[in-house]
Amino acid sequence: MANRQHLSVLKQGVLSWNEWRKKNPDVRPDLQEASLAGVQLRGANLRGVNLRGVELATAELQEVNLQGATLVEANLREANLHRADLGFADLTFADLSKAVLTNARFWKADFTAARLSEADLCGANMTMAMLRETDCSGANLAEAVLHYAILVETNLRQANLTGCAVCGLCAWDIHLEGAKQANLVITLPNEPTIMVDSLDLAQFLYLLLNNKRVHQVITGMTSTMVLILGRFTPERQPVLEAIRDGLRERQYVPLLFNFERPLSHDFSETLRTLARIARFIIADLSQHKSIAQELRAILPGTVVSVQPLLNGARKLYTIFPDFKQFSYVLPGYRYNSLADLQAALEEKVIKPAEEKARELAR
Repeated sequence: MANRQHLSVLKQGVLSWNEWRKKNPDVRPDLQEASLAGVQLRGANLRGVNLRGVELATAELQEVNLQGATLVEANLREANLHRADLGFADLTFADLSKAVLTNARFWKADFTAARLSEADLCGANMTMAMLRETDCSGANLAEAVLHYAILVETNLRQANLTGCAVCGLCAWDIHLEGAKQANLVITLPNEPTIMVDSLDLAQFLYLLLNNKRVHQVITGMTSTMVLILGRFTPERQPVLEAIRDGLRERQYVPLLFNFERPLSHDFSETLRTLARIARFIIADLSQHKSIAQELRAILPGTVVSVQPLLNGARKLYTIFPDFKQFSYVLPGYRYNSLADLQAALEEKVIKPAEEKARELAR
């Protein structure tokens, strides 16, 4: 509950409150769970105040200083915080739905699980803010500054992101259905302006331009990455190790995709993406059902050298006649034992796959 003395001073008006704060700089006011809906507090000094669970719906809070304030579970629905300063404020689980937050400052503010649906954040400075599981659906973020902000599982459906400054923004598993993404600025104010039209591209280009190793990694992946497909149960682990070691010795970068169970649609898309950037694919079809099925799904739209492996005497086109229609699927190599595979890995597996990859590149 709120401290009665502190609440009494606040109700005397902003001038009396601010004067009291000046005279008591070491006191941290406690207004926890106070009922202040619709209150007029424009220009009030609420820096560091405990406002946990406070009722401030429709309150007039323009230009209020709320730096470092605790606003956990506070109700700020439809409140007016134009040009307010909430740097370092804790807004976890707070409700700011339909609030006016234009040109407000939220530097390093924590919006974890907060509600900002339909809020007006036009021009707000949210540099380094945390927006984990935050509901920003339908919010207006036009020209907001989101430099180095962290967005994880953030709901941005139907939000307006036009003109946002997003240099260094980190976004994972965000929801952007229906969002307006245009003229996103990925550079800082003192740098030449570079704009893109999607958050995904913004993140990628920022890394590409600011991390020299990223370019090297991308170049290296497309020229040396080999995708290994198979069902490598514990008893078949030596086969995997033989393929991996052989590739590493020849300066390739092996990437394993182990088919322990049928793939969901999402993982099928992941496999398709990896196939497109691989130098070539080695697919062990000895446990063939799910692996062959996934290959059939990705081959029509993915031109990449594929080297099948089969354990035993069966021939590839006898078991999978439909693979013959794809010129980039090799006849494959049949091995009887691990020793056979190790002995023939260079000449019968890697070399033909590399030659086909070069042919496709031409």
